[in-house]
Amino acid sequence: MPHSHHSHSGQFCKHAAGMLEDVVKQAIAQGFEVFGLTEHVPRYREADLYPEEEGLPLAALNQQFISFLQEAQRLKVHYAPQINLLIGLETEFITPQDLEGLSSILDQHRSVIEYIVGSVHHVNAIPIDFDESTYHKALASFTEEGDSEHDRLEKFLVAYFDAQYELLQRFKPEIVGHIDLCRLYTPDVKFADYLTVWEKIERNIECAVSYGALFEVNAAAFRKKWDTAYPGVDVAKLILKHGGRFALSDDSHGPHAVGMNYRRTFHYLKSLGVEELWYLGQSDTPNASGRNIQALKLRDWVEHPFWRPLLAEE
Repeated sequence: MPHSHHSHSGQFCKHAAGMLEDVVKQAIAQGFEVFGLTEHVPRYREADLYPEEEGLPLAALNQQFISFLQEAQRLKVHYAPQINLLIGLETEFITPQDLEGLSSILDQHRSVIEYIVGSVHHVNAIPIDFDESTYHKALASFTEEGDSEHDRLEKFLVAYFDAQYELLQRFKPEIVGHIDLCRLYTPDVKFADYLTVWEKIERNIECAVSYGALFEVNAAAFRKKWDTAYPGVDVAKLILKHGGRFALSDDSHGPHAVGMNYRRTFHYLKSLGVEELWYLGQSDTPNASGRNIQALKLRDWVEHPFWRPLLAEE
């Protein structure tokens, strides 16, 4: 403790800031013991480039990811006496081509990539967390004649959780990334109001639990103006009901955001009655995903000295 299993840097992600090494230095300065380096995998269509990437050759995205893996390996060795760095990646699922590309990446870099953060950021091949207007474009893509707003949102949510399920089944990511990102701009949406959606969320949770995944408690939701981390209360309680295990993530997008809102995350976890936190560590034997990483339990997480200076600020 503390841990984070999900991070980015401006060096390898255009919508983040700062150098990867500075992210690591900040994690060390804050006393992190385990910190995951998890840049986004490449995308494979020009249509999937973000505005800040306009004109960037697709081959450059692939090379950028390879460069990330090389730099992460260097940092892992260099800073080993001070921090346990884990090398991972964050998935994309825009079209089936992304899953094929991910499979190829995992095959090619099996000796380097230690774990996966399984995330979905698109529905109907449209980004859902870039900005609110693009989210509404994704939502509108499900509109058919005679549909109510309820119908449209239900179809959107079903598509999101079906994509997530396919990702979980195929790749068995060790960390389930921001499981309810689909309501980023609608945090008050109650999934239980959509029976089919709720059933699919429960199915996904059961799938992840069955192979031993950890669900990240992602502090980035607080800087997105939520009152909770991801997942929201309803999904978090459902995870606990099914015996799911939580791990911490700051989802930092640069040195400035390392550990951001962990104090609020502490209080959120306590309000949920979370008794155990888990984190990833290396293992001599492969897990269900075939990678040499395992989930480790942190006992008495509330009493860890990391929280004292944060709580003293109150």
